[in-house]
Amino acid sequence: MPSFKIRGASNPANPPVRWDQINSGQVLKQARRIYFNYVEQCPAGVEPIGIVLESRGGLGRVVFEPPVLLPEEQFVPMELLRGRNAGRTRSIRGPQRG
Repeated sequence: MPSFKIRGASNPANPPVRWDQINSGQVLKQARRIYFNYVEQCPAGVEPIGIVLESRGGLGRVVFEPPVLLPEEQFVPMELLRGRNAGRTRSIRGPQRG
């Protein structure tokens, strides 16, 4: 039994965010907007590990180490913000022989 109680930590009215219950397209759009704003402001900056978004209001921040989230926050890792081919090398195909 804990020595103190954190108000709202076990409240069923504030369950953890589930990706299948939110508009993931909108979340990714907001996270990309915050990331691209960071890149514009700090083009030679350190690569973040992800974006933390508030559930309401569209505000967020770039994070460089694993965050401790508040109940109304969501973490979006950089792997979800990059395109499908990011980090992959493109193979050059030579002439095909039939």
